[in-house]
Amino acid sequence: IGKNIVGVVLGCNSYEVIDLGVMVSCEHILEKAVEHGVDIIGLSGLITPSLDEMSYVASEMKRLKMNVPLLIGGATTSAKHTAVKIAPKYDHPTVHVLDASRCVGVVDRLLSDEMCDDFVAKNRKTQADLVRSYNARDIKLVPYAEAKERQFATDWDTIQIDKPAFIGRKVIRDHDLRDLTNYIDWSPFFMTWELKGKYPQIFDDQKYGTEARKLFADANQLLNQLIDSRQLMANAAYGFWPAASDGDDIILYTDESRSKELCRLHMLRQQWERTGQTCFRSLADYVAPLESRREDYVGAFVVTAGIGADELAQKYQDEHDDYNSIMVKALADRLAEAFAESLHAQARVDWGYGATEHFTNAEVIAEKYRGIRPAPGYPACPDHTEKQTLFEILDARNQTGVELTESFAMTPAASVSGWYFAHPDARYFSVDRITRDQVEDYAARKEMSVETVERWLAPNLGY
Repeated sequence: IGKNIVGVVLGCNSYEVIDLGVMVSCEHILEKAVEHGVDIIGLSGLITPSLDEMSYVASEMKRLKMNVPLLIGGATTSAKHTAVKIAPKYDHPTVHVLDASRCVGVVDRLLSDEMCDDFVAKNRKTQADLVRSYNARDIKLVPYAEAKERQFATDWDTIQIDKPAFIGRKVIRDHDLRDLTNYIDWSPFFMTWELKGKYPQIFDDQKYGTEARKLFADANQLLNQLIDSRQLMANAAYGFWPAASDGDDIILYTDESRSKELCRLHMLRQQWERTGQTCFRSLADYVAPLESRREDYVGAFVVTAGIGADELAQKYQDEHDDYNSIMVKALADRLAEAFAESLHAQARVDWGYGATEHFTNAEVIAEKYRGIRPAPGYPACPDHTEKQTLFEILDARNQTGVELTESFAMTPAASVSGWYFAHPDARYFSVDRITRDQVEDYAARKEMSVETVERWLAPNLGY
C-alpha cells in the first residue's frame, strides 16, 4: 500500500512513475530501468527476505556500473539497516525514505543541480554516523547452550493445560464481513495514510483531525459498499493438534494417541543478554516438554479478507481512481487483521479457557486476553520458511485461497497466519541477534545448509 501511495504522490508532483508491481525480480527491475532510462530506482520491502534482495539489487547495480540513485523504503526497512547493509553495496547515493510524505522532497533534491551534491553529502555523513553507532553497540550474546540452560521456566507439574474442543482443521468460507467490523483496529489504517495518531483520539488532533474525519467517513462508506456488494471474500482455516516440545522444536501429533508425528515446528531462542534479563525465551518454552508427560496442544490459523481485493483495486486504478484503489487495499488489510482477532477469540472459546471472556474492543486490541498468535517471519519466530509447514497442515492454499510466494510472502496480501499458544504466561518477544552455534543447530534440525539458513535469517545474524 505504501508503494502505491508513493507512486500517487510522485505522480501528483509531475514525476512519471513506472510501477512494476510486487515480488519483482532484480533482473526485471534493472532491465526495465535501463530500457526506460530512469533517473531513480525505488525499492519497497514488506517482509524481511526483501532486505537481502535489496542488498542484492544494490550489488547488481554496482556490477552493471549504474549510477542512478537508489531509494529504499517499506515496513521492514530502516535508516540504520540501509546504511549498514545496503549502501555499502553500491557506489552511488542510496537513500532510506521514511514515509511517502518525504519522497517528493528526496527526489526533488536528488534531481536538482543546485541541491543534489549537498543532499548526497549529508546523506553520506548520516549513514557513516549510523554505521559507527552500529559497530559501537555493546551486545552480549550468550552461547546457545547457556541460553537453553536459562530458558523460560514453567512448573509443568502444576500448571493448568486446557484441551481444545476438537483436534484437526476447521474451515470457514465467505465469512460475513459485517461480523468483523467490531474487531477493526483503525489506528494502523490512519498510519497507512500517514496520519499519525491513535483512533479515536486522532479526530481531535489539531494537525490531522479534520483530514482523519474525512478519511474515516470515506472508508466507512466504501466498507459498507464492499459488505453489501460482497466484492471481497473472507476465508479461514484453523485447528489444534496434540503437541510437545523437544528442545527448541515443537512436535505436532496426528491425533490424541500421540504415536505419530504430524510435523515439527522449529523455533529459535533469544541470546542477546540485556540489562535485567533473567531468561532467554523460545516459543518452545510455552509447550509442555516430552519428559513432563503432560498432554499439551498448539493451534494454527490462516485467514484472508483479500479474495477479490486486487481485482477491485485494479478496476479503480483503470478508472484513474487511485484514492479508492488504495482504500480497497487498506480496508482489506484491516479486515484481515480483524478476522485474525475474531478467529483468535473463537479459538480461545474452542480451547475452553476463553469461554468466560468479556473484553471491550479496546481491551482486545490491547491483547488483554490469555494466549498469543505469533506469525512465522516475525520477531518471536523470524524464519519465514516455517510458513510452509503451517500452510501444509491447514491445506491453506486449497481451503482459503491464500498462497505463498517463493519468498514466503502471502497472496492475497490482506492475509494473516500464525500459531496459537495458550500458556497462561505466554507473551510476545523478539529473538533478535543469534550466534553461529545456534544457526548450525537450527540448520541441522531443519535439514538445511547453514548457508541457506543464514540467507533466511540474515537480519538476525549476530556474527
